[in-house]
Amino acid sequence: MQYTVRVMNVALEETGEWFGNWTVQMRKGLLDFCILRALKDGEWYGYALVKALVAIPGIGVAEGSIYPLLSRLKKQGLVNTRLEESNEGPARKYYSLTVTGRRYAEEMAVYFETMIRGVETLGKQKQQQQKSL
Repeated sequence: MQYTVRVMNVALEETGEWFGNWTVQMRKGLLDFCILRALKDGEWYGYALVKALVAIPGIGVAEGSIYPLLSRLKKQGLVNTRLEESNEGPARKYYSLTVTGRRYAEEMAVYFETMIRGVETLGKQKQQQQKSL
């Protein structure tokens, strides 16, 4: 896929590298939020959480990269884990939010919604500006 990017009225032909880099940065920023958001509603079995995250359109995350994120969130005191014996194989690891993790999830959700509303107002401001000319 090829994209044309205009910078100071100069067209730069890109092979999608610019857009690819941008989407990688967006996904990195959203993954922690998605994990905390999912856990905000209750405990998740690790494998089910991984499958749910992988299924989100646009996230484009590999299954193997989510477990290190969960470990980091646990070390940061945002996530708890517990093991439950399983008749179908090894013990299952379940993830839930700590009190701090719940607070962060709520703060992140407010910030995310505020950002979305702010970006959406840009188009409305432009329309109002054009009407007043």
